[in-house]
Amino acid sequence: MADHLPLLIELGTEELPPKALPELAQAFHDGVLKGLAARRIDVRADASELRAGPLYSPRRLAVFLPAVAVQQPQQHSEVLGPYLNIGLDADGQPTPALLGFAQKNGIAWEKLDRVTDAKGMRFVARSSRTGAATRDLLAEITAEALKGLPIPKPMRWGSREIAFVRPVHWLVILLGRDVAPGEVLGLKADRMSRGHRFHHGKGVWLNDAGEYLQALREAYVLADPRERRERVRAEIAAAAREAGGQARVPAELLEEVSCLVEWPQAVLCSFEPGFLRVPQEALVSTMESNQKFFPVLDADGKLSEKFIGIANIDSKDPSEIRKGYERVIRPRFADAQFFFDEDLKQGLAAMAEGLASVTYQQKLGSLADKTARVAALAGALAKALGMDEAAARRAAALAKADLQSRMVGEFPELQGIAGRYYATAAGESEAVAKAIDEAYQPRFAGDAIAYSPLGRVLAVAERLDTLAGGFAAGLKPTGNKDPFALRRNALGLARTIIEGELELDFDALVANATAALPAGKSVDAAELQDFVVDRLRGYYADQGVPGTQFDAVAEVRPASLLDFDKRLKAIAGFARLREASSLAAANKRIRNILRKVETPIPDAVDPARLAEPAEQTLHAALAAALADTDPMLAQRDYVGTLKRLAELQGPVDNFFERVMVMADDAAVRDNRLALLKLIADRFAKVAAVEQLSAG
Repeated sequence: MADHLPLLIELGTEELPPKALPELAQAFHDGVLKGLAARRIDVRADASELRAGPLYSPRRLAVFLPAVAVQQPQQHSEVLGPYLNIGLDADGQPTPALLGFAQKNGIAWEKLDRVTDAKGMRFVARSSRTGAATRDLLAEITAEALKGLPIPKPMRWGSREIAFVRPVHWLVILLGRDVAPGEVLGLKADRMSRGHRFHHGKGVWLNDAGEYLQALREAYVLADPRERRERVRAEIAAAAREAGGQARVPAELLEEVSCLVEWPQAVLCSFEPGFLRVPQEALVSTMESNQKFFPVLDADGKLSEKFIGIANIDSKDPSEIRKGYERVIRPRFADAQFFFDEDLKQGLAAMAEGLASVTYQQKLGSLADKTARVAALAGALAKALGMDEAAARRAAALAKADLQSRMVGEFPELQGIAGRYYATAAGESEAVAKAIDEAYQPRFAGDAIAYSPLGRVLAVAERLDTLAGGFAAGLKPTGNKDPFALRRNALGLARTIIEGELELDFDALVANATAALPAGKSVDAAELQDFVVDRLRGYYADQGVPGTQFDAVAEVRPASLLDFDKRLKAIAGFARLREASSLAAANKRIRNILRKVETPIPDAVDPARLAEPAEQTLHAALAAALADTDPMLAQRDYVGTLKRLAELQGPVDNFFERVMVMADDAAVRDNRLALLKLIADRFAKVAAVEQLSAG
């Protein structure tokens, strides 16, 4: 008999929630593996060409493992008993304590083993027994795994007290050819699975666990989610080729649709071309979010009148399915067209007037008030960057107008996008129209920043006002609560400035933002800067920047976020130099020495008081380095500055080896402290390099 056999566990249910299905399946798979491991049952994942991993479809959760041990290994136990001085009396006879221990463990006291530990010799009961058959433990393992699933609101059905995410209908537990005994969720384990609800109306008899995937394929069910996902992708691609275009296939939608079907079949559909004059984002949103359809784009990447639905049936008459898909989408498109036409009649400027009646935040006024603040900020930013101030103010004045539109009321995700269409229709410049849309970028994690210069100005102004207003109104995030999304706005602001290479003084930004706030409201620029910079910690960590390098730059509080980025890139290069670790340690030592000095340190070094050759050499090397790096710092050449300062490693190390800094002569001591302070101050012009020291 084989010592390892394939294991299949399948729980059949009503249709499971598609968005939760992958997580449920993975948790079930992990739970079964955990249960096997806890019982020391060996699993060989590479024992077969059949892939191990979570298997699932809308009506089933399954675990297939190619090779699982048919029996637990021999079970050994060791129970410690009383020490000899407690277990035996003066005559060497067993005490009641020892006899009780022996009886409890089913061993004659004479046959107990003895072990020695730090306290002396004691009795121990050792035993071995044959491991249990795996098949006898599988129902228990399955129940444990199902109990551990992330189900926030389990449901009950019928008159049963059993609860699960959806009603359950069948249970398969097979180890090789053997059905495991037991019951789970009120279902007795069996070998009978079920196929497609419509294509295969009878049960699917499984002779062996290894037949599972093929047996279900023959019953019109693709139980492997990877195979099903690729089938959906291939069906979409084929239908798109038939339409003469290319389908838009977002990864999330592909995953969700794959969790809605067991036997996917693409159906190519179409809608009236007249709907294409509606903003395509509204049509795409309707198709993807509401109906789970895949839009087809033409050769230019524009939306065509074709779309693709994925049916869960291989219909003999696909035209009927097509009619159904086209019928459900038409009313939504008609609504979008009506909203668009009515909004065009009203016009973007009229929408903007309505913002005065919408409260933004009680302490910060209406949306019209916020719009005015953002317009003032955008104008100031544009002026500082040498851009068209009037265009920036105009774009800001119209940026939130579409919140009053019918289109955004129905499709909130089109905020800004709808405004771009309405601005273009109203004859606004292309730059203004684009900026209205791009002001919201990045819209989500990983999204690109605004592409156009004016869009970046508007994106910065919008987020800056949100942050300044939020801090002034006492809305700073606490714990997980961040109702005004200030953390996300801070990261969007920082990314736009850094990736857009906008040279903007942060104190000046906050000053402008504060000036635009309602009377009596103010912002602590340092506190807001710390908040924004802290959001960058994760941003740079994702790029592989160590926390020590980030802290080294953050400590010197650069005046601008773009300057912060330049310094961080320089410190990364410095950290790779051979001299970096020694200089970082020396700077840390210097900082520690200077921190303990309570008297004023001279601003300059008196060369006449440099008596030791090592300090004379360091002074000369430092003077040359200061002269060389002055123009570099003026040009913000931090890379060149740090490379030049790295040449001080030898003189600095030699100084500390040969010179006593804290000399008895106060004048000599202060002169040496002044020399060290010049070194520390010059490095601090770039970053606190002592943060790089591991010591």
